[in-house]
Amino acid sequence: MSADTDGLTPEQRRARGVAKMGEVYGWEMSDGPGAHFAVTADHLFADIWSRPELSVRDRRLLLLGALTAQGHLDVTEIQVSAALRNGELTEEQLREIAIFLCHYTGWAAGTKLDSVVGKVVANQKKAAEK
Repeated sequence: MSADTDGLTPEQRRARGVAKMGEVYGWEMSDGPGAHFAVTADHLFADIWSRPELSVRDRRLLLLGALTAQGHLDVTEIQVSAALRNGELTEEQLREIAIFLCHYTGWAAGTKLDSVVGKVVANQKKAAEK
């Protein structure tokens, strides 16, 4: 077991990555198998999402813009849901983001984001009523 450049062992890096994934998505994460999960946990979340210069909310705002611009609304739904669940953004703020992004990513993309926000909010309200 060797330590990486920041002094973490591979096991410590994985633990930090899995913990950050849980923080970002607002649910308990567990270790997963395979190379793809390893790169996601050990690099993307342990290293990139854990950097101190931007908050999770800041990173989520950037990600929402990038995903909307690329038309990845399936992944955007996960991010909208996590932002609401974690209290990072309100429904009103998410709808304002959609309006803003209409002007930079195209009207169709921003409108699709607004639809995703509506769908996620409706699903969360329905789940809360149960």
